[in-house]
Amino acid sequence: MSIVSAPSFITGRGHPDFDLRPADLREILSEALSTISPGSSVLAIVADRTRDDNTDTLFPLAAEILADHRIAQFDALIAQGTHAPMSYQEKRTKIGATGTAHVPGLGHIFDHDWADAEKLVTIGVLDAARVKEITGGLVDKSIELKVNQLLAPGVYDTVLIFGTTAPHEVAGFSGGAKYFFPGVAGPELTHATHWLGALATIEKVIGRVETPTRHMFEAAADFVPSRVISLSSVVTRDSGRLRTHALFCGDFRQAVRKAAEVSRHVHIKYTGRKYRRVVALLDSHYEDLWVGGKASYRLGPVIEEGGALIIFAPRLTAISETHGALIKRYGYAPLERIRELVSESQELQQNLCVAAHLAHVSFAGRRLANGTVVPRYSITLASAVDADTCRQVNLRYMNPHTFDRKDYEGDADTLVVEQAGRDLYLIEPLSD
Repeated sequence: MSIVSAPSFITGRGHPDFDLRPADLREILSEALSTISPGSSVLAIVADRTRDDNTDTLFPLAAEILADHRIAQFDALIAQGTHAPMSYQEKRTKIGATGTAHVPGLGHIFDHDWADAEKLVTIGVLDAARVKEITGGLVDKSIELKVNQLLAPGVYDTVLIFGTTAPHEVAGFSGGAKYFFPGVAGPELTHATHWLGALATIEKVIGRVETPTRHMFEAAADFVPSRVISLSSVVTRDSGRLRTHALFCGDFRQAVRKAAEVSRHVHIKYTGRKYRRVVALLDSHYEDLWVGGKASYRLGPVIEEGGALIIFAPRLTAISETHGALIKRYGYAPLERIRELVSESQELQQNLCVAAHLAHVSFAGRRLANGTVVPRYSITLASAVDADTCRQVNLRYMNPHTFDRKDYEGDADTLVVEQAGRDLYLIEPLSD
């Protein structure tokens, strides 16, 4: 385990009603980065394009502060997990380096390739006993902790995590150590944590802070050999404008928990009831169902058994850029069926993050009188994905050109959700 002590401090501010301005953010960052010494080497871990966040504001501010500290090196690593890489311009846009914008001291922006063993390094092992303890017995195998080689001992003095906190299907809430695992990790922990999230069941994970997967991420992050400073934001977007409700910086455990307290007030909506049908107007930020599946597992809690979810996503062009073939081979199904498929398929055993995705999008099952488990609700996809592909993955198809939201508005048993996938919908607050 790392002998480098994580910062015990926490600084920042946040409230559901706050709208933090650049001057506020700079003040918080200045305090958070005040202990970084001249001549230091710093690596920023940054989310990819699938995360809508305020990195384009925070990153240039942090760069200016670090330049004033006369650090020697400032690079960025994209925490793309298993997602496809971004273009050069997309990466520049992500960190606020567009047009004539100047980011002082910026060195390289690196991609992360989770499947290239030559670009990974082992920083430790979570032994089987520790894994069993963390997961409450759901997983009992040791896990080798492989991460991007830039996190090897001696490469960087300090690692900054730029990330947002919001309800998440695998971690409970995103942010903090999750940007290491699976953000810049190898396949071992990526598969293990996604499958753990599925086994723990999405209804017991999403919207909760203290989850087995969160504890697994954090136990693994303790092995990172550099000092880690987490910059955890809470943001929302309204009419195109991004609003920052909170920024907490410092220890990755404390920062994400402070941020989650704000997130649960701005990212969780309460309906007081379930609906027979939910129409999800998918947020345009999602380009495939690998991430656009959030429309199902963030709305599933308010859909009745035997009900229906319609996902309208005309910009969505694929099931998954990376995992599409596997998803087509096995299809979406409740966890009970996916567990059977995993036990029968070595291919799925080696791709547990895909298996978890299949169960997550299906959300949950319901048992018929004959004992058969079927999806709790049907999912219809109205997108650029063709009818045959929908059939292959166990989804219903709707021609997006025939979709008209007016057909559903005004129906008391139908909930129409704008920017679906951004917020979690629950009937009532969760009990811890």
